[in-house]
This record gives sequence, structure tokens and C-alpha cells, in this order.
Amino acid sequence: MRVYVPLTLSRLAEAYKAGELGPAPLTAYAVTPALREWYVSDDVEELEYAALNRAALASLRLIAGDPGAARRRVVLAADVADGAVELEPELDPELAPELGLGEVRVAGVLGLKKVAAVHVDAGDAEADVAAGAEALGAADQGDDDARFTVDGVEDHELLWFATQEIPGLIA
Repeated sequence: MRVYVPLTLSRLAEAYKAGELGPAPLTAYAVTPALREWYVSDDVEELEYAALNRAALASLRLIAGDPGAARRRVVLAADVADGAVELEPELDPELAPELGLGEVRVAGVLGLKKVAAVHVDAGDAEADVAAGAEALGAADQGDDDARFTVDGVEDHELLWFATQEIPGLIA
């Protein structure tokens, strides 16, 4: 199963140094039944893109919680055995229609050898990512202007990098 693990650049550096992501369980995003129903598509590539975007939002939340983190979202795409993934119970859609969609837990540490690619914001996204991270709390409380700012971060496509390029990303 392909999973998308949200990180920050500093957490990517730690994982690279250790050769693995941990400790377990790891929060990740994948194409879950609830994500399929919410996205209303049978196209696997579209569904995986939706799961990647869910992980990118989770990365933004990690950035918001770490004032010292670089203002660039980071998502690792990894292939893990289906048995290593536990689907999270989906949240009540009436209470929180999008929270938790696609969220899974990966049992055990995730060796970087299982990582297929790294997705990272380009440098020109930093100002919008910083603004989005700052606005997250207000957006969660229903502020429409803050939600617009957070949604604006999605205008920046994450760039694809091979795992061999990680040293250049964390330098």
C-alpha cells in the first residue's frame, strides 16, 4: 500500500540521519474507503493525489506547531505491506467533514529504503506556507478569511524528488 507521511524539513533530516522514520506507530495518509467516498472518484491516481494533499495539510499542521521549522511542506511517499497499515476510525462527518480522511497508522518504524519519493514545496511557497501555518487555528475555528489563506497554500504543487536527492533538500 502506498502511504504518504507528513514531515517537516527538520524531521526529514532526522530520519535521513537515522535511516528510518519512527517511533511507531506513524501517522500517514492513504487511499481509504472514506477518502474514496469523500473524493467520489475511481481513478487511482486522483485518489492518491487526494491522499498526498491530505498529508500536505498534515505537514502544514506540523509546521504550525514548530516555530523553528522551515516553512516548506514535506511528504514522503512509501510503499508498505497492507498488514502494516491500520485504518483509523473515521471521524463523524457531521462534526468534522474532512478531518481524519485518509488517515492511517503505520506499525513499526519505516526504513527509508521503503520510501519511493519525497514531495517538498519550492522555495517560492515559503511565504504562503508561513501565512497558512499562522492562519490554521483561526481556520479551524471557522474564520473564512483564515480558511482562504490555508486553502491558498494548496495552490503550490509539491515538487517530486528522488530519495537520492534528500541530502540536497536538507542541506
